[in-house]
Amino acid sequence: MTTIPLDAILGDGTALLNTRTSGEGPTGSLPIDADTLRDAPSGHLFGMTQNAGMGWRAAEVARDPYLIVSTQGGLRAEDGQPVALGLHTGHWELDQMVRTAANTFAAHGGLPFSVACSDPCDGRTQGTVGMFDSLPYRNDAAVVMRRLVRSLPTRRGVLGVATCDKGLPAMMLALAGCGDLPGVVVPGGVTLPARGAEDTAVVQTIGARFAHGLIDLEHAAAMGCRACGSPGGGCQFLGTAATSQVIAEALGIALPHSALAPSGEPVWHAIAHRSALALMQLAAQDTPLSAILSRQAFDNALVVHAAFGGSTNLLLHVPAIAHAAGIERPTVDDWIRANRATPRLVDALPNGPRHHPTVQVFMAGGVPEVMLHLRGMGLLHLDVLTVSGRTLGDNLEWWEHSDARRIARERLRELDGIDPAQVIMGPDAARAAGMSSALVFPRGNLAPDGSVIKATAIDASVVDADDVYRHTGPARVFASERDAIRAIKSRADDAVRAGDIIVLAGCGPAGTGMEETYQLTSALKHLPWGKHVAVITDARFSGVSTGACIGHVGPEALAGGPLGRLRDGDIVRIEIDRRRLEGRLDFLGDDPDAPLAADTAAALLATRELHPAIAAHPRLPADTRLWAALQEASGGTWGGCVYDVDAIVETLRAGRAARQADTRAGAAELQHPTPGGRAE
Repeated sequence: MTTIPLDAILGDGTALLNTRTSGEGPTGSLPIDADTLRDAPSGHLFGMTQNAGMGWRAAEVARDPYLIVSTQGGLRAEDGQPVALGLHTGHWELDQMVRTAANTFAAHGGLPFSVACSDPCDGRTQGTVGMFDSLPYRNDAAVVMRRLVRSLPTRRGVLGVATCDKGLPAMMLALAGCGDLPGVVVPGGVTLPARGAEDTAVVQTIGARFAHGLIDLEHAAAMGCRACGSPGGGCQFLGTAATSQVIAEALGIALPHSALAPSGEPVWHAIAHRSALALMQLAAQDTPLSAILSRQAFDNALVVHAAFGGSTNLLLHVPAIAHAAGIERPTVDDWIRANRATPRLVDALPNGPRHHPTVQVFMAGGVPEVMLHLRGMGLLHLDVLTVSGRTLGDNLEWWEHSDARRIARERLRELDGIDPAQVIMGPDAARAAGMSSALVFPRGNLAPDGSVIKATAIDASVVDADDVYRHTGPARVFASERDAIRAIKSRADDAVRAGDIIVLAGCGPAGTGMEETYQLTSALKHLPWGKHVAVITDARFSGVSTGACIGHVGPEALAGGPLGRLRDGDIVRIEIDRRRLEGRLDFLGDDPDAPLAADTAAALLATRELHPAIAAHPRLPADTRLWAALQEASGGTWGGCVYDVDAIVETLRAGRAARQADTRAGAAELQHPTPGGRAE
C-alpha cells in the first residue's frame, strides 16, 4: 500500500462547504392528549419525539412497540454483496429476517424497533487467544441484551433473532431473564452444504491433513474456499449452533419446525414473518415467557437433546437458561436420566451413521418429527404452553397432519433422493441401525466432579463387542492447546502416537476461559491413527468433535483438580460403556506393569504438586479472569457458568468480613504482643 497523503487523513475542509447548522423538523403532530402530558413519564414523550425524528410517521409513533434483538453482524449492500464482513456466516444474513419481522409488525399495527449485539465465531478463533473470550462472551452478551430490552420501557414483546454457538445461547438467556414479557426466539438457520465440497467441519482439518501428507496444497486451498453453499447460516453439522436451535424449539420458545431452516430460503423468511405474528398474539393474550419456560419444558428439552445426540456444550447452556428463568438448574443426574430413557433417533453429522447435514434433518421434519416419536414413547410433557399460543400436544397434532410436513419430506426425496425415515427414525429402526444414546458422564479419580463424552462419536472399530470402549495408555501431558496440536502434527520424536492419551490440563475457566479445543479432535479424526488416541481435558469441545474425547473434567486443574497432577508416562485407564451409559476415568500409577487400584493411585496423586507447566495463560484477558471468578462463585461449569448474583454477593461479603477480621487481628497483635511475638 502506498503512503496516504496527510490531507487525505486530516482533511482539507472542503466537506464543510455544504455542512448545515440547522434543518427542518418532521411534519405533523404527536398523537397525545392532555392526560398524556400530565401523567406520562417524560421518557415516553421524548421517545415519541425520537420516533418522529427518525422519520416514522408522526400519527403512528404511539403504536405498540415491539423490539427485535438480533446478533446481526457485518454490513451488506442492497444486493447482498459485502460492504464489511461479519465474523461468520451465521449472523451475515440476519438483517433479512429482521427486515421481514419489522415489516410484519408494521403491517399489523405495531411499531418495530431493532437493536443488535453481534457474536463471535468459535471456528474463526480455534487455536487462537480469541477463544479465551468465547464462553465468557455468552454471559456478557445476555447482560447487554437484557439491558437493551429494558431500555425500551414501553415494549410489548421481544423477538430474538440469533443463530450460532454463543449468540443464540446468549439470546435464550436474555429472553429467559425477561420472563415477565412475551418473547419469541427466531433461529437463524443453517448453511447449505456445497456440492462437491467438504463440509464446514471437515474443512477445519486441512492444516493437520496437509502436515501429514494426506492432501496437497491445491486441494486444501480449493476445499477451504468452497465449504459454504450459501452465504448465511450456522454450520452444517449438529454442533453447538444447530443444537441450540433445536433446544429453543424444544423449550417451546421458538415456533414448531423453525430450527435448522436453510438460511436465505423462502421458508426461512416465512419463519421470521410467522414468529412476529406469534409475538403479537402472545402480547394480545398477555402471555409472558414465564408461562412457557417451566420445569416441564426443560425436561422436554433434555429428552429432545438426547434424541438428537446434541452438542455437549448444551450442558453449559441449558442450566444457564433455566437459572435465568428462575427454574431449578438441571443436574448431571438429570442429563443421565434423560439419556438413559431416550434413544438417539437422528442420523446427522457428526454422529452418523450416514452423517446427514442439518438441512436434511430440517427437511425430514426437524424437531416436531422427532417429538412425534418421543410422544409415542410417552417421554414428553404435552401440556406445556408454547409460543404458538397452544400446547406442545396441540402443535404435534397439527404437525402430524400438516401440509408443511408432507411437503418438506417429499421435497427431501425429490431433491436428494433420501428417505426421511433414514434421517429421523423411530425407536425400533434406530436400534436396528445400531444408534445409541450420545452422552456418558465418566467419573473416577481423575474426574471426581464428573466429565462428559459424546460416546456415539467414538469410532466403532475401537469399541469392543460388548459396546464398551476400553483404553489404557500413557499420558502425554500438555498445558496448552498449541503444544498439543504441534505434537499431533509432528513427525519427530515428540510426536503423539497411537495408544497415547493426550491430557490437556489448565484449560478450564481459570486457565483459558474454558476454551474449545476442536482443532485437536478434528485433526485426530482425519489422521489414520487418530482413532487410537484419546483426549482428556478440563476444557470443552465443539459439538462436532469426534473420537474418544472427554471434556469438562472437574474440578479443573487450576482449582486443585487431580488432572493437573499427571505427568508424562503416567498410566491412565478409560472405560466408556455405551450401552449402560456409564464410564470411569482413572489414574493407575506410573508403572504399566504394576497398575495400582484406583483408590491407592488417587492417594499417590494427591501427594503430588501441580504440574509445573500448568498456569493461567499469560494472555488471558482481565475480562475473562473476572468471568472465571464470578462463575466459580456461582456453581462453576456444572452449574452452567452463570452469574448467580446472590451467591456472588454472599461470597464477597464473606471475603470482606474475613479480611476485616484479619486486619483487626493484626492490629491487636501490634498493640498487645506476647513474648515470642504472639498476642495474649
